[in-house]
Amino acid sequence: MKEIAIVGGGPAGALCGERLASAGFKVTIFDERLAWEKPCGGGLTYKAIEEYPFLLDSPHPKKIIRTAELISSRGHRARFEMNRPIVIYARKVLNGLLLDRAVAAGCSTICARVTSVNTNAKQVRLTAGGEEQVSDFVVLAAGARNQLLADSTALGAQDLEMTLGYFVPTEEDILKVKFLKEFEGYLWSFPRADHLSVGICARMGQATSQQLRRHLDAFVLEEKIPTSGAQLYSHVLPSPQAKTIRGRRIVGRNWAMAGDAAATVDPITGEGLYYALRSGDLLAQALAAGVPEEYPEKLRAAFSADLEFAANIAKKVFRGKFVGGAITTRMVQLLNYSPAFRDLVRDVFSGSQNYRTLKRRLWNQLGITIAEFAHSLLDPRRIAVGATPASENESSQ
Repeated sequence: MKEIAIVGGGPAGALCGERLASAGFKVTIFDERLAWEKPCGGGLTYKAIEEYPFLLDSPHPKKIIRTAELISSRGHRARFEMNRPIVIYARKVLNGLLLDRAVAAGCSTICARVTSVNTNAKQVRLTAGGEEQVSDFVVLAAGARNQLLADSTALGAQDLEMTLGYFVPTEEDILKVKFLKEFEGYLWSFPRADHLSVGICARMGQATSQQLRRHLDAFVLEEKIPTSGAQLYSHVLPSPQAKTIRGRRIVGRNWAMAGDAAATVDPITGEGLYYALRSGDLLAQALAAGVPEEYPEKLRAAFSADLEFAANIAKKVFRGKFVGGAITTRMVQLLNYSPAFRDLVRDVFSGSQNYRTLKRRLWNQLGITIAEFAHSLLDPRRIAVGATPASENESSQ
């Protein structure tokens, strides 16, 4: 195996290409747009920065966010300082950064749409821009709905979510997330270097685009976000079920999938960038070692088992009840009153707290959380002034 074609120049494809070219392979990346703006938050958690420090050190425009605010469906708010910052890029900038690194490592890029891939012969044959290309192996990193291979299937509606939002030409320093009642998804406001990405995501079929637009516009109004010059967007992203994460075929004799195509997305938060980068990296490692068949097990050991667990609890997180109220509402309330719970949420935001050990940690510190909550509610100073507690320069509303 010497020549590798990569279909898709996003984070998964670009990092996979960089790693393979650095290992001595001849790599060609095909993408009809190459670096382009994708409608999503664009956030990179600390686990991504820790794994790939160049994402923080690069001179490219980005926003480093240290403050987050969660808002419940009933309007409760909790603002807190993150112990590890989130780095937010515009996707066009991030894709360009990663493609530049791939080219510097030796990759070739072809700005053309791939319309067919044939893996039946000894060599892979692709049609890109009307011309036939050949390679020894093909990496499919062209998104969740690509149907280029007969050996694989695109993600269906049950594994997708709809996003709707605005790019708003204004600046902000606080990341905001709002939950809605009985709603599997959330609203967000993510500050970027020179604009805001404000949007809503929901499981496919849960709400119409008109309903999502009403929720989004109400959020924009509530948060006093100026809409002059705002650009509306809509996009479909993966939100995989547990059985899809567990059973999706992502590698064959001379092909493999990475990123969204491999359903490497957090079903609760919707975070995909870290998993796209990591999947591309792990695939490159397997190919460089000559054992592409070990790629699925590498993914499972790294994170897909955790994502499968997340998919099993996603519905309960968004629709479940705890002590008579929505779990998301109780979560926001506890953030204001319990330092121990606030530390837990900080770790979830940074990516240092995985889902499989989250339940155990919640139970282990339940007594502390309840005690802190009760103490805050009964604090004479709070009762006297009608205030909510704040610490470490944090504020709550």
